[in-house]
Amino acid sequence: MLTYHELFIGIIQTLYMVFSSGILSIIIGTVIGIMNYITASNNLMPNKYLYTSINLITNILRSIPFIILMVAAIPFTRFIVGTSIGTSAAIVPLTLAATPFYARVTTNALNNISSTLLETSVAFGASTWHVIIHILFGETRPDLIRGCTLMLINLIGYSAMAGAIGGGGLGDIAIRYGYERFDMHAMFLTVTILIIIVQLIQYLGNAIEKHYMH
Repeated sequence: MLTYHELFIGIIQTLYMVFSSGILSIIIGTVIGIMNYITASNNLMPNKYLYTSINLITNILRSIPFIILMVAAIPFTRFIVGTSIGTSAAIVPLTLAATPFYARVTTNALNNISSTLLETSVAFGASTWHVIIHILFGETRPDLIRGCTLMLINLIGYSAMAGAIGGGGLGDIAIRYGYERFDMHAMFLTVTILIIIVQLIQYLGNAIEKHYMH
């Protein structure tokens, strides 16, 4: 029978997986998204080969289903973490899945910026770093926050799948108790908690986005 201690550990593991991989994905995805944007033709630092390479790798990773990506990334996960099983190990494929998504979110948000604004900033002598930090991020914060919220919600679903192959968390509890032991009470609890976590993330994301829109 599922105990409340096991349920608590499952919640902590899920939050650990989601937010650890989320933070890494935001950092790496933001860098990739900016590089993709500024290396496009007629932009700040046009580079056809780098732009094409970033787009190709991003699109390939985004097209791989997560369950397949987890299995394919086992050698890389074992190289990074030392094992392919456990909560920490699950962070690697979760990050690999979320990074290209957030990179595309970043690029799409930056593409909405008026070219006139960039041209004016450069004409007034703004450096590339000044444009990136003050113009690009300043104008796209609501879009980036919206994308971050969506990414974290997707990661919750991915973390549940990671539990199916030894990643731990609420997904592991749902499989071991709800599916293998036909414990509907355990299944109901895990699903309810996942829904609550999703709603909290969505609420906080909307609140932060609204703040920056003002």
